[in-house]
Amino acid sequence: MQGESSGLIIGLSIGVVIGVALAIIAFFCYKYHRNRSQVGNNSSRRTATIPIRTNGADSCNILSDSSFGTESPRSTIQSGVQFWLRGIKKANVISASGILEYSYKDLQKATFNFTTLIGQGAYGPVYRAQMPAGETVAVKVLANDSKQGEKEFQTEVMLLGRLHHRNLVNLVGYCAEKNQHMLIYVYMSRGSLASHLYDEKLKPLNWEVRVQIALDVARGLEYLHDGAVPPVIHRDIKSSNILLDQSMRARVADFGLSREEMVNKQASNIRGTFGYLDPEYISTRSFTKKSDVYSYGVLLFELIAGRNPLQGLMEYVELAAMDTEGKVGWEEIVDPRLDGNFGVQELNEVAALAHKCVNRIPRRRPCMRDIVQVFSKIIKSRHTGKQQYEPSNPRTDEVTINMDQLGRRSTNPEHKRVESIDSTTESIEA
Repeated sequence: MQGESSGLIIGLSIGVVIGVALAIIAFFCYKYHRNRSQVGNNSSRRTATIPIRTNGADSCNILSDSSFGTESPRSTIQSGVQFWLRGIKKANVISASGILEYSYKDLQKATFNFTTLIGQGAYGPVYRAQMPAGETVAVKVLANDSKQGEKEFQTEVMLLGRLHHRNLVNLVGYCAEKNQHMLIYVYMSRGSLASHLYDEKLKPLNWEVRVQIALDVARGLEYLHDGAVPPVIHRDIKSSNILLDQSMRARVADFGLSREEMVNKQASNIRGTFGYLDPEYISTRSFTKKSDVYSYGVLLFELIAGRNPLQGLMEYVELAAMDTEGKVGWEEIVDPRLDGNFGVQELNEVAALAHKCVNRIPRRRPCMRDIVQVFSKIIKSRHTGKQQYEPSNPRTDEVTINMDQLGRRSTNPEHKRVESIDSTTESIEA
């Protein structure tokens, strides 16, 4: 009898334990399904509250001279939301921040059926668009048969969706509809730096504006290199990719060849623009931040001399720099359109910095943060009156330069050149 009682107690105990376990499992299953249901119902509301990510000290959310409304876009893609690009065969998930999706019909109407052509890029035309809310934007239409154009489209949306800075031409929307890929940018009313340097119909840029443009570009690159997370290498810095707003302030444009520093650092093919390519990148096919610094140095000489690499700019510069013993007259390479209206001391500092940027040994080139500091000091000295401004006279002025600041100069004036892919997106002044 006692054995039967013990067995009964044990059986009841086991039953209770099993019952409690089943109750606990049922409770957690209920909580799990309830949480999933809540996540599904509230996902759109949560993502709508995610702010646009901005990086760096100079980050800015001001997109253009005009204000941007939300009436014409059909839908808004908020930060951290992944969306599928329609019209692209491969399933590429792109994370965007604050990027608006426009319909083909909206853009067709805004460009008057694509008749407002303002430029021609390497992968398609660029149109000016007047949106219903009143804002003016630039629409880049990528050629349907361009695989590189499609890749550029994806790259720009991925990168510019998270990059916001007052010295970058911000991407404000995209369209992937009717087998068309379009990118919508801030409209830069003054067009490209190249047009102001080489178009004889436009008024020449004075020296002060050129120095300010150099600082603006340096700040944009500093943000890409040191403020963006992860850092971004532009890979196509040139005068046609520097656009100017109504106040002649510069922004870096065209990120079709850009790459995050830690991704695909080793390039299978040489891509960039003839004359601006880092010789180290050409020989090793490995691009770094210092590759951008080299291109920036070429751009500085372009601002000084008013001639581009297709006109033998770097050979011209190297010939002027060969007299490194004692006296150097950088003013002999200055753009004649300046008519001598520049400060020799400022010219000397800018040219010395530019030549250090194009040093054939990458580690001897300065970083963009140091370059920003140099230009900030130049402009501050000018405004505080510490630096005397005297027009140049090539016949009488003699300039001395600290050779330690320049680093080792190359004795070979020729740079290795290769044919390259030029991803130009120009905007012509209206």
